[in-house]
Amino acid sequence: MKLLMFAASYFSWRPFERILPDAPDATDEIKVQDAAVIFTQVEAKDEESPKIVTKAIKNIKWLARKRGLQHIVLHSFTHLGGETADPALALSLMEEMADRLRGVGYQVWLPPFGWVCEWNLHVYGEGLAKVFKSL
Repeated sequence: MKLLMFAASYFSWRPFERILPDAPDATDEIKVQDAAVIFTQVEAKDEESPKIVTKAIKNIKWLARKRGLQHIVLHSFTHLGGETADPALALSLMEEMADRLRGVGYQVWLPPFGWVCEWNLHVYGEGLAKVFKSL
């Protein structure tokens, strides 16, 4: 799994194009302020790593704590390199991450899976507001 993580003052997205034929309909634009925005690439090898979700959550919580962020956006993003996972596995792991983060008090959004989205992102200036992790 690869995580490109941002501490953002603002993030919005709007579905642009369906890329998976079985993806549910999506039309709404969503706007979130003061959020950890996590572009997530689930890789094929993650299926063999039972602790991958725990590792990802640890990194996400670390970034969120740095700025006291309670909002998290988990955005599927298959452009970070490596072999991508089957879409069903990717969605399953991202939903598990979201459920576990919600379970410890975070408000979590998952932009529509199977869609390319338009988005606006405003990232805070400090160096720790932009972090890449390969797990």
